[in-house]
Order: sequence, then C-alpha cells, then structure tokens
Amino acid sequence: MIVDRERLTQLVPRTLIRLAAWSLCLIIIGWAVFYFAQFIATLHIVVLPVAIALLLTALLFPITRRLRAMGIRPIYATWITMLIALAVLGGTGWIIGTRANAEFPGLVNQVKATSKTVEEWLYTGPLHLQPNQLSKWIDEIATQVTRQQERITQTVLTGATVALEVLASIVLLLFVTFFLLKDGDRIWAWFLRAFGSAAPRVDRAGRTAWVTLSHYVQGTVAVAAVHGVIMGIVLAGMGVPLWAPLAVLIFLASFIPIVGIFFAGAVATLVTLGAKGPIYALIFLGVLVVEQQLENHVLQPLIVGRALNFHPLAIILVLAVGGILAGIAGAAVAVPVAAVIYRALPELRSEQPALPPVPEPGPGPGPEPGPEAGPGAGSEPEPEPEPGSEPA
Repeated sequence: MIVDRERLTQLVPRTLIRLAAWSLCLIIIGWAVFYFAQFIATLHIVVLPVAIALLLTALLFPITRRLRAMGIRPIYATWITMLIALAVLGGTGWIIGTRANAEFPGLVNQVKATSKTVEEWLYTGPLHLQPNQLSKWIDEIATQVTRQQERITQTVLTGATVALEVLASIVLLLFVTFFLLKDGDRIWAWFLRAFGSAAPRVDRAGRTAWVTLSHYVQGTVAVAAVHGVIMGIVLAGMGVPLWAPLAVLIFLASFIPIVGIFFAGAVATLVTLGAKGPIYALIFLGVLVVEQQLENHVLQPLIVGRALNFHPLAIILVLAVGGILAGIAGAAVAVPVAAVIYRALPELRSEQPALPPVPEPGPGPGPEPGPEAGPGAGSEPEPEPEPGSEPA
C-alpha cells in the first residue's frame, strides 16, 4: 500500500492530489446543497410560513413576556398578543383601503394632466420629437401587451390556486406563531432530546441564533418604521395622493435590504412625478437619498449592527439566492436566515462547559410555563445569554 502511494506521488504531484480531493469534497457538498434547496423549494408552502412565523414570534414575544410577568397565564397572554397584532394589521389595512378609495380618482386625473404636459414638452422641448414617433412607441407597447395576452390569461386562470395556497399559508403561519409564543420552551426542550450528548452544543447554538434573530427583527422593524414615517410625512407634506399606501410600501420594502428601497422609492417617485410634476419628484428623490444614507450609516449600525455585520456584497448574494429559490418572500427571509446560520455555527464547533441537562417534560400536559419562559431562547434577546436561562 505504501509502495502504491509512493508511485502515485511520483506520477501525480501532491498539490494536484490535494486539489482533486478538495474538488471531490466540494462537488459532494454542492450536490447535497442543491438537492436540499430543491427539497425546500418543493415544500415552500410549509417552509416559508414557518420561517415568517419565527420572525413574527421574535417580534411579538416581548409583549407576551411582559404580559406573563404581570401574572397573566401563558395561554391568555398569547391570545392577547395575537389579538393586538391582528388589530394593528387590520387597522393599517383599513386606513390604507380608505385612503386609496378616496384618493385614487384624483390621482388618475393628475396623472392625465401631467402626461399631457410631458407630451407637450417632448414635442416642443429640446428633444423635438415628432407626433408619429411617439405614436409608434405607444403602438409598439400595445403590440407587446397583445402578444403577452395569452400568458396574462393563463396567470389569471391560475389565480384561484394561488389564492388557496396563500390562504393555507396564512392559516399555518398563525398556528405556528401561536404555539411558538405559548409553548416555545417545551418545543425546544423536546427538540433537544433528539441530540443526546450533543444537546449542550445545539442548545448554545439555538440560544445564540434566537438572540441574533430577535435583535435583527426588532431592529429592522424599528428602522423600517422610522423610514416609513419620515417618507410618509414628506409625501403628505407635498400633497401626493396615496401617501399612506406609499408609506406602508416603503416600510415593507425596508425588510429587503438594498433592493427593497430601490423598488419602493421608484414607485413613490413615479407617483409623485405623475401627480405633482418633475420638480416635486426630484425633491422627493433627494429627500429619499439623504434619508437612506442616514439610515445606512446611523440607524442600521446602531440598531441592527449588533446582530448583522455582513458586507453589502454578501447581502446582495444572499438576497439573490433567496429570491431565486422563493421569490420576494425568500429574499425577505434570506438575510436573517444567513445571519442566524453565521452566528450559530461557531457555537456548534466550540468546546465549552456543558450546560445543565434540560428537564424533560412529564407524561401529561404539565403545568403552564412560568412568566419568564420564552419561545426561542426563553428570555428577552441579550448579547450574552446566560447558560441557566429557560430553554428556547
């Protein structure tokens, strides 16, 4: 055997042998990752609601914890938290719908007037376009829409299936969020029992992941709220129609780093251009750019920087992978998932003193968890979770 190795070394350089071994390992890892991604994409109707439920749980659990600390039983604290969240969502949707119904007709009239002004400028301005050129462009756009009519019709026909999938995902999301808020500590204790002697490492990794996720979600919501409120005030001050829906769109788009603000900012700028003209659109765009720079260099490092310290290139790549696998929803959850994995892996590899064994639940349902029990790490997110805190 040793002779064969020596002959192989003489025939093939050691560097080439090492490269071949590394290449084989990378091929196997890539193959496993590819098929795992395909498996996750196949179960997107389950995976995405569960991922979003974890984000909602990290956001809502401080309310549940405070209610438990006031002496309210966990089941009632969970119901109150869910009702508060649904009330906020329902109230926001009602305000947006009311404003949209009241302001949309006026927006259409303003867009028509602005379109006529722009058309006259194209004819009389420095471009000196001819009417037949503009008509040719409009006819070309109409032709492209006609060619895509069959595809649009097929999309409408599959709308019923998509609506059912969305409804099922929402129901699953609500159920998962409810039980994570109520029984997160029991679920985590049951999960750790499957790892045997490796349970302490998994427990440390889980606690670190939950702290990271909580910091990220709560910080991102705070930054997005500031962003949406400021831009909503700017739009309302300019008298732009649909300023409330546009502010909510900017708020939601802030959850997708870098890419989301470009999309929401473009939509808001176009609406401002159509409703108020190019001067107001340029003013809004300038305010948006300045506010975005303040957010990136002040708010994000102070609020979210503790949990996420990724380079912009890494964020772009993670967003691209998430968007390819699961569309907009995948792009929204890609960054927190990457942050959680990045923080949890060192804990799985580290050699630290073992944590006390997690108490196994009794044969029956058992008593309700105490007021300090948590859905993930079992405590309010802290940079350094104590080993003796409640399990996630």
